[in-house]
Amino acid sequence: MEEPSTGHNSNEQLKAILARINNLEDEKKQTSDDIRELYAEAKGNGFNPKALRVVVRKQRADAKKAADLEADVDAYMTAMGMI
Repeated sequence: MEEPSTGHNSNEQLKAILARINNLEDEKKQTSDDIRELYAEAKGNGFNPKALRVVVRKQRADAKKAADLEADVDAYMTAMGMI
């Protein structure tokens, strides 16, 4: 593991990095809260939040990886006699 520098510039750089990380963590929490509120709003409008999460996950998935995963799932289900 690399030893941290102890010079004045290094201390300032470390403080700046930590401040940026903390700001991003705050933004991440706010974004998570906003997303949670949207799912609650959707539920209030009669949508199924679990189904919405699946759709969002599928929309965001890499197409090739998703196709490969779907093929694996189909193969396993076939092997188990489920298809």
